[in-house]
This record gives sequence, structure tokens and C-alpha cells, in this order.
Amino acid sequence: MFYPFAAILFFLLFLFILGFLFIFIHLGLITIAFGSIGLTPAQVFSFLLLSLIGSYINIPIKKIPGETIVEIQQVRFYGVTYRIPKPKYTGTIVAINVGGALVPLFLSIYLMLKWNLFIQPALATLLVAIVSYKLAKPIEGMGIAIPIFIPPILAALSAYLISPSIHTPVVAYIAGTMGTLIGADIMHLKDINKLKAPVVSIGGAGTFDGIFLAGIIAVLLA
Repeated sequence: MFYPFAAILFFLLFLFILGFLFIFIHLGLITIAFGSIGLTPAQVFSFLLLSLIGSYINIPIKKIPGETIVEIQQVRFYGVTYRIPKPKYTGTIVAINVGGALVPLFLSIYLMLKWNLFIQPALATLLVAIVSYKLAKPIEGMGIAIPIFIPPILAALSAYLISPSIHTPVVAYIAGTMGTLIGADIMHLKDINKLKAPVVSIGGAGTFDGIFLAGIIAVLLA
């Protein structure tokens, strides 16, 4: 005998187990990745929590004026239609995203001070930044978009070449995050007027995932 409700229940249970396994494996990889750069499980949890919460926080730092557009708004009042000009000021607010910019920046500075590494991360970051700048594309109305996997692969390779030691994962993380942030966002600030977006967030929108994943994938590959 076929029980449709039982089949639906088993299907939902299967999806729950599948989702749980995905989250478990995902968090396990993140723990392994950040453990290799010297972070404790408590520090990894704090980093993930700050990144998640901070991804929704944008701190305005500048406003770039735009053009004033006059829109005609139609209003009906007692059967009569009135055409009312409605001026709309367009401008762009430049903000910095806490989770996608400030958190990885502070973590990178912490790692450099902890492991006394400065020259190697700077060179690897410069290489990733140049490539990220070439790959990043301004998308009108949204922000800067960049392929997710190329920066971390390049960061891992550059870390191997520049610092082939136990510090390779550290260099890879710094290069992957800071290189993507500098190349994709900061070096493209000159293209803000082309975006025509009300808010442009450094480290947010199209580059948050790229920066966050760049650090994890770069460390795993290193």
C-alpha cells in the first residue's frame, strides 16, 4: 500500500540530512582551512559570526553627487488627472562593508603581526590584485563582479612560489582576500560613475562571496 504522506515525510527527512551533511562538511573545511593559519576553533567561530553579521553592515564613507532627473508623476483627483513634475536626485553613496572588507583586513593584519610576515604577503597580494583588477567587471546598477575561483587559485600558486614554507597558507589567505579586495573594489573606485548604483559597497555585493571564498579556497589549496 502506498502512503503519500509517508513518502513526503521521508523525502523531507532526506533533504534535512543532506543539508545537515552539507553544512557539516562546509564548516569542517572552514575549520581545517583556518586552523592551518593558526586560528583556534573559538577564533574561527568568531570570524564566521563577524563575517556573517558584518556582511549586512555598510559604513558610508563618501557620497558622489549625480544628476537631477525630473520624473513626471500622474495623480488623479476627483476624476481629473494631473501631471506633476517630481525631481529625483541621483547620487552614489560609497560605503565599506564590515564583513567583506574590515573583518578580513583586521584578520590579515593580525596574521602578519602574529607570524611576522610582511614582504611575502605584500608581493603575493600585489600579484592577485593586478589580476583581480583585470578580471573584475563593473555591472550597472549593482556593483563590481569577479569570477570566484581564479583569485584564490592564483593566491595559492603565488604563495607557493613566494613563500614555500609552513607559512604558505597564511600568505595564501592574505593574498586571496586582500588581493581581491584591492584589485576588484578599491582599484575600480574610479568606475563608480559608470555603475549608476545608489550604493557602492567596498567588499560587499558582488565581491563579498569572492573575498570570503578566496581566503578559504586559497588556504585549502595551499
